[in-house]
Amino acid sequence: MTVRCVDWYGNRSLLVVDIALTCCALEVEAAAGRAVRGEVVELAEVTAQDRVAVVVSGTVTDAVLPLVREIIEAVPQAQVVAFGACASSGGPYWDSYVVTKGIGQVCEVAAYVPGCPPPPEALEHAFHEILQG
Repeated sequence: MTVRCVDWYGNRSLLVVDIALTCCALEVEAAAGRAVRGEVVELAEVTAQDRVAVVVSGTVTDAVLPLVREIIEAVPQAQVVAFGACASSGGPYWDSYVVTKGIGQVCEVAAYVPGCPPPPEALEHAFHEILQG
């Protein structure tokens, strides 16, 4: 498994891993296109001092949950951002037997970004909350 982080601000103050699952991933890409100033960093290069945000964007199904969990657990200091209604609560698919009712069911979430889809600016707001706290 190859996992890469993006140095979001170009000063290594926040490394971002995007677990792009469905349509909200496009909004994360839009936010990255506006904001990313840094380079790609391999997960192996992340140190314990680095602040890392793992963005889960989209519907988490039972089939992908083990991989999502593996990525999150690969960075012990990671702060999880649930981006969009599906990642936060299962979205319109909440009643499906194969959909996780939000990533918060399986790990601690530092920031919930509501919406279907949320605007790209909302991701920046979540990152500021993580950097402040």
